[in-house]
Amino acid sequence: MEIIGYIGAILMGLSLGLIGGGGSILTVPILVYLFSVDAVLATAYSLFIVGLTSLVGSFSHMRMGNIHWRTAIVFGIPSILAVYATRAWLVPAIPDPILNMDTFVLRKPIGILILFALIMVAAAYSMIHKSKAKATTTVSEQAVAFNYPLILIEGIVVGTVTGIVGAGGGFLIIPALVLLAKLPMKQAVGTSLIIIAAKSLIGFTGDLNGSEVIDWNFLLVFSAIAIGGIIAGSMLSKRIPNEKLKPAFGWFVLVMGIYIIGRELSNLS
Repeated sequence: MEIIGYIGAILMGLSLGLIGGGGSILTVPILVYLFSVDAVLATAYSLFIVGLTSLVGSFSHMRMGNIHWRTAIVFGIPSILAVYATRAWLVPAIPDPILNMDTFVLRKPIGILILFALIMVAAAYSMIHKSKAKATTTVSEQAVAFNYPLILIEGIVVGTVTGIVGAGGGFLIIPALVLLAKLPMKQAVGTSLIIIAAKSLIGFTGDLNGSEVIDWNFLLVFSAIAIGGIIAGSMLSKRIPNEKLKPAFGWFVLVMGIYIIGRELSNLS
């Protein structure tokens, strides 16, 4: 099972390199089902893995000038604050069990996985559905027009979601950058990676004060494999159009999300 898990790490990195998002949504299921990591701890591990992988993946975008730093700062600061606060205070404050009604018990790990699976379904829809934002991505030299209130709100929402479930949130960030900041798709992908890296790694530090023991050897090995995937994905992205890959990957994520919901609902007692 561990070999399959490490193959999954490669696929996660490939997705981030090819389409700028989506891959991180696989990290928590891989950690929970293939490496038997506790669901809550898996969300913390995912932040580190996704953050480090995205940071490495952003280097090539930096060289190509695909990162709009002003947008990254405006969107990133509220997102970073939200994810850190969520990991440091909100997640530890969630009771376990979340709900206890006679014969029905909803434990914290199961609740987090069901929420995560619902987000996977939403992410899959965004990858399968042809967004209206596509029409705006062909303008590469258009001046960035900020919608500050919406960008700030989106940053807080994405940061909170990231903090709870440990996903990078690229499927939420990229549409926001295209629609709210009017960035071309390539700049949106590059800017998204640097935002994901910053908020995920800083959010992970919110777990370092907790009681969980971090297995650094495992984290570094898994991250190194995922980094190999994102480097390969970045190279392949120059030859393979993401318009064809994104829907296919979306269907895969949809199936995974439905599987997790079914599996975890069957565990409820």
